[in-house]
Amino acid sequence: MRLLKPSWVNHGGKPIFSVDIHPDGSRLATGGQGEDSGKVAIWNMGPIKDEREEKDENIPKLLCQMDNHLACVNCVRWSSSGKYLASAGDDKLVMVWQISNYAGGTSVFGSGKQNVEQWRPASTLRGHTGDILDLSWSGNDAWLATCSVDNTVIVWNAEKFPEQIVMLKGHKGLVKGVTWDPVGKYLASQSDDRSVRIWRTKDWQEESVITEPFQECGGTTHVLRLNWSPDGHYIVSAHAMNNSGPVAQIIERDGWKCTLDFVGHRKAITSVRFNPNIFSKKSKKSSEKVQQYTCCAIGSRDKSLSVWLTSLKRPLVVLHDLFTNSILDITWGQNGMELVAGSCDGSIAYVDFSPEEIGVALSQKEMNMFLEKIYGRCLTAKTQGNSANQIIESTALLKLQQQQKQKQEDEKKQQLLQSKQETPEKMDTSGSRSSLMNGLDGPFKPRDKQIETKTPDGRRRITPIFLCPQPDVTGSVIPAPYSAVSNSSIKFTTSKDTSKIRVEKQNIVTRPGLASPSPKSNQTASMSSPPAGSTPKSSSEATPKSSLRAESPKPINASIQPMAALTPVKESTEKHEKVKSKTLVSTPERPEKDRVKDKMKGVKRKHDGVHGERLERRGRPRKVDKERQLAAQMSSVPSTPQTHIEKETIRYVATSSDLKLPTPSVEKSFTKNIQGRTTDEKSSMLEVTNDIPLGTHKVHRIQLVRDGVREWEQVHTARVLAVEGSREVICAGCEDGSVHVFTACGRRLVPQLVLNSRVSRLSVNGHYVMAISQKGSVYVWNMQSKSAVIRDVNLSAIMSGEDNITRASMTKDGVPMVTLSTHKSYTFSPDMACWTLLYNKDDPLQHCSDHHSYTPATSILRTPGPLASMQPLQDRLGSLAGRVLNSGHHLQQTATISHLESQLMACMSLQSGSEYKFWLHTYIRYIVKEGLETKLREVCDELLGPIYKSKRKSSWDTYVLGMDKRDLLQEILPLIGKNLSLQRLFTEYQEQLDTIDR
Repeated sequence: MRLLKPSWVNHGGKPIFSVDIHPDGSRLATGGQGEDSGKVAIWNMGPIKDEREEKDENIPKLLCQMDNHLACVNCVRWSSSGKYLASAGDDKLVMVWQISNYAGGTSVFGSGKQNVEQWRPASTLRGHTGDILDLSWSGNDAWLATCSVDNTVIVWNAEKFPEQIVMLKGHKGLVKGVTWDPVGKYLASQSDDRSVRIWRTKDWQEESVITEPFQECGGTTHVLRLNWSPDGHYIVSAHAMNNSGPVAQIIERDGWKCTLDFVGHRKAITSVRFNPNIFSKKSKKSSEKVQQYTCCAIGSRDKSLSVWLTSLKRPLVVLHDLFTNSILDITWGQNGMELVAGSCDGSIAYVDFSPEEIGVALSQKEMNMFLEKIYGRCLTAKTQGNSANQIIESTALLKLQQQQKQKQEDEKKQQLLQSKQETPEKMDTSGSRSSLMNGLDGPFKPRDKQIETKTPDGRRRITPIFLCPQPDVTGSVIPAPYSAVSNSSIKFTTSKDTSKIRVEKQNIVTRPGLASPSPKSNQTASMSSPPAGSTPKSSSEATPKSSLRAESPKPINASIQPMAALTPVKESTEKHEKVKSKTLVSTPERPEKDRVKDKMKGVKRKHDGVHGERLERRGRPRKVDKERQLAAQMSSVPSTPQTHIEKETIRYVATSSDLKLPTPSVEKSFTKNIQGRTTDEKSSMLEVTNDIPLGTHKVHRIQLVRDGVREWEQVHTARVLAVEGSREVICAGCEDGSVHVFTACGRRLVPQLVLNSRVSRLSVNGHYVMAISQKGSVYVWNMQSKSAVIRDVNLSAIMSGEDNITRASMTKDGVPMVTLSTHKSYTFSPDMACWTLLYNKDDPLQHCSDHHSYTPATSILRTPGPLASMQPLQDRLGSLAGRVLNSGHHLQQTATISHLESQLMACMSLQSGSEYKFWLHTYIRYIVKEGLETKLREVCDELLGPIYKSKRKSSWDTYVLGMDKRDLLQEILPLIGKNLSLQRLFTEYQEQLDTIDR
């Protein structure tokens, strides 16, 4: 051991409050009092260690002196990487220094000497309201902790200075020391309030408060620099008392017990500093057994320094009367053999040890293996989140991460193998092959050179580069071009038959006599939508003027007759006429005027005069004009058709509290397509013909035609208003309020069903039939079991006379879905005996929900289900989520959780298993990221159920929507394991699943 006291390392007779050796051992930083300000000095370690370098005048001793602090500097600390130096003092500031290679030469204040190195303050941190006494960098340089006489500890984000992560409030006295757990799980602080507090870094809450060893202590020390051992087992605190004697208290990590201490100093302990290395030596009893231990240095107000090894019961060395005043700080070199102590008398002492005295230090790799053996894999990489301070404590979680890593590697290898198989064997020498392979890591981008191949006969082939996929519009909502409709919105919804397009629009009025495109153009329109701002073209490439206009909610253009005698036009998914066109785009020509006129009966058609010009005006009509039109309609009687309505949802204004929904109009003949169950199966067509003479009476016929061949027919005594069908069931609604149900072969399945009024809507899905009467009664029947699922439930609970139905359908399990003009969708729950809300377009929670970044890898657009079909894309992606950040994270978190739970319950109501699984994964991912353990436990308990079988019957159901609950739990446990702060919860439920005999 060597002991040196270089006298030239000083602050001009002023106190030195802090010392710290650079991680590479080349520099020593000191902080303390300057002439009239705080002083930070960086010294060359070479002359301190070597007498020859000390005498060499060509080797500088003082590398840089910084006088930026306005008051005394109390602490200086190098970052673990050595890139930054942090200093803090009585001016309530923290300065983070960084060397500058481009700054001009600066001089030492008051001496005229030039600084050898140029250090500049990269960041200045302001947050404390009192003197800052101590600071500490986390092991991975992600955080910087500072403590102050304002009774607080501030943790700064070292990745984004000067951002504060948290201000820890709990001490009731001056906080004089702070230290980090080497594995990043805890932060410890010591205060004059006679306590040491342990803070969890996962949520920045108190883990423990230790007060017993400090009850007899007084505030007699300038600093209380406690320190954590490099193996993480112990904290050694400053200034504790045992039997009225000063000790350095040892606080064990296991239960924070205080049963051991370092004794021997005569006055209060001011500073404790562990050697950064873990040492090893062979045991004397067994030559094969290796013992690991640590080394600790303790400084006191009694001017002495003691060095301890945890493998010895007595100190390794005690240096008495080393200074003339208190020792305030201690630092070790990274090699573990060098120690420097600083004193209030303004001097330092350098102590050099040998490996024979202290021991052989473990290498960095051996230290990592040692820590991993105790705590699991340490996360030492820099991160901006709280994952940097978490370690794996569970073998099950470690095994899970290893399996996931192996799975990702296998997937990458498989993708690489497939890409090699798909890549042509012969490429040109222009480097295009490498550009093709680069596309594996991201989307293709335009290249300066094309991808070129050569065939065996010498011909060149250019491989096209994929730039951007077309959006998948199946089941999604495509906005219409702005030029087509002004101040309104049209929804195009594609069904299983891609040649059919469903159009929903209120009071869409087209110019009289306009012909629709051919079915071929309709099929093209169903596959993709025109871009916003463009005008769609017909099959003849003609570009017609906009002929659509949004009218008032009242049906002023539907017919011109008194309100009492109003017969609304039928609304259904497909046209009941033989006109196959379903698009709103039309041509200026009128070649099909006569045919359309024959099909449209009871609707008045005017000439293309003033009325046509008025229809082409943009914007909403004035209120006065609408009142005049309504008065004219109420006083006139229709004689000829007025306008051709392609698709319309009529808003019926009821004069009483009873609902009176629009019903389909009576037509001479119409057809209805029935799509097959598979794409290969050809669709069938139902043909309806009313008013067929039969002697002195008239009958009304329904016949099924497949491939031009009539398979069966049925006749009725009442006119048929609507027909619907599936591969299993065919049903018809008649004018007298009856509903007739047949099998696919035309055999009557049940007796004639009589509703309380004529049918307004019909829907069939599989064996289920739904009918909505004109009075708003909803009926759902299961024709396989010939039983009622919903019996005469009225819509008056969810709609008024001013509302109308824009969509009515069922799921494959017979769950009804009703969407109103208020943009709300409902379903009826027989178990709860009431209507339940599924979707509300104006719900602020879904717009502000911040869940879209936590959805599973499978896109929601590809998740088939009834719930997704109700929600437009912009509503599902949380369009306003980014705008509510100023409202606070907690409020947005609550809104997101509320929306996700509503989605889960909606999936339960619709009995949609695939969507329930999707939203469950999204919900779990979000609450795992937020660390909401209480909600996670509630979900896991519900999915786990009772572990042991009991004679008493349990109310817990093994399945939810046809899926095994424990299988779902097994799927979400890896999601929980991604948050290391929840690893104990993961281990708990994983072990319970393993013990269950399934």
